[in-house]
Amino acid sequence: MEKNIKLKAFVSWSGGKDAALSYYRAMKNFHVTHLLNMIAEDGQISRSHGIRTDVLRLQAEAMGFPIVQPRSSWETYEAEFKKALSDLKGKGVEIGIFGDIDLEEHREWVERVSRESGMEAVLPLWGEKQRETLIEELIEAGFEAVVVATKKDLLGPEWLGRSIDRDFVRDISKIKGVDISGEGGEYHTLVISGPIFKKRINILKSEKLTRDQHCFLDISECELTEK
Repeated sequence: MEKNIKLKAFVSWSGGKDAALSYYRAMKNFHVTHLLNMIAEDGQISRSHGIRTDVLRLQAEAMGFPIVQPRSSWETYEAEFKKALSDLKGKGVEIGIFGDIDLEEHREWVERVSRESGMEAVLPLWGEKQRETLIEELIEAGFEAVVVATKKDLLGPEWLGRSIDRDFVRDISKIKGVDISGEGGEYHTLVISGPIFKKRINILKSEKLTRDQHCFLDISECELTEK
C-alpha cells in the first residue's frame, strides 16, 4: 500500500515559542521545508520580535532548515510576504503554518494572503482558551525559550532573559492585564532548544535596550552546541 505523502509546508517564523509549538503540532501532518521570517528594511532585525537576523539564521541552522528573510517596511509588508509565498509555491510548498491563537483580524489576514498566493493557512494553536495549557505543553515537550522583548509599561527589563518555565508562569499569572502567552504582544521569546532542534543555541553576549515603548534583549553573540 502506498504511504500518504505529506504536503510541503513553510512555517511563518518569529523565532518564538508560538511558532515553534505550531510547527511541533503540525509536523505529524505536513513536511516542513522552509522557515519564513520577515525582516526590517535594513536587514538587521526581524519585523516581529526585533531579533537580529543572524541569530535567526543560526536558529534555523540549529533546526536544519533554510530560512527565507525578505526585507520590508510596514507599508510593503503584505506585498513582500506574498512575493515570498509565490517563490515558495514555485518550490512545491502548498501549506503555511502560523502560530496565531485568537487574534481574529490577523487570522483573516493570513488566510487571505495565503489563499491569494495559492496556499492554505493552517493554525495549529487557534482557539486555545487555556493559555497555561500551551505553555505547559511547551515545557513538557522539552522546549527552552527566553524572553527577548516586552512592552515596558506592562513588563519591565527585569523580565528580559527569563526562561519560560513554571516559575515564569507563576510570576506572570500575578500581573493584571497580561496574557500569560503574550498574545497581546506583552512579551516575545526566542526558542533556543527543543524537540524540533538538532543543536542547542547558547547565548554568549547580550544587553538590555529600550526602544520607544518596548524593552529588548539584544543578543549579539551566540553559538551552536550539541544538545
